[in-house]
Amino acid sequence: MKLNIITIGIFASALILASCNSTGSKDKEESTTTDSLEMNHEEMIEKASKSKELTVPLDAKVFFVNIKDGDSLNSPIAITFGVEGMEVEPAGELHQGKGHHHLIIDGEPLAKGVVVPADSLNIHYGKGQTETELVLSPGEHTLVMQFADGYHQSYGEQMSAKVTFIVK
Repeated sequence: MKLNIITIGIFASALILASCNSTGSKDKEESTTTDSLEMNHEEMIEKASKSKELTVPLDAKVFFVNIKDGDSLNSPIAITFGVEGMEVEPAGELHQGKGHHHLIIDGEPLAKGVVVPADSLNIHYGKGQTETELVLSPGEHTLVMQFADGYHQSYGEQMSAKVTFIVK
C-alpha cells in the first residue's frame, strides 16, 4: 500500500510540473528573430523577390492597442498589436489580405515590398502573435509596428504604426 501512495504522489507531482511548463495563450508565444517555420530568412528573401505584390485595402491599418506617444513605461513592456482591414496569419505563404506583425526598435517604417530584416532590432512575430512582452533599457525609445506578408515583405507605411515613449 505504501508503494502505491508513493507512486501516485510521484505521478501527481509530474503532472503538476508539466502543467507549469505550459506556454499558455498561443498569441503570446515568444518572438523569433529568425522564423522557426519552414524557410529561413534568406529563403524568404529569395521567394519574396519572385512573388507578386499583394494589395492593401484603403482603410486597413495597424496600431498599438495599449501604448501611446509620450507614455512612461516600466520594462518589460506588454504590447498588444491591433490590425483593422486585414487578418493576422503565420508567415510562410502569401495570401491576399493577410500578414503578420514585426517590431522595429528605434527605427523607421519600411517601404512597401522591403523584406523586414531578421536581427535584434527587427523582431518577427511570424507565428501570428498578437501580443508580446519586450525588455528595453531605460530611456527614450521608438517602436514601429510593421505589418508584412507571408514572405516578410513590408506592406509599407500604411500598415505601420510608430510610437515614442520613455522606459523608466
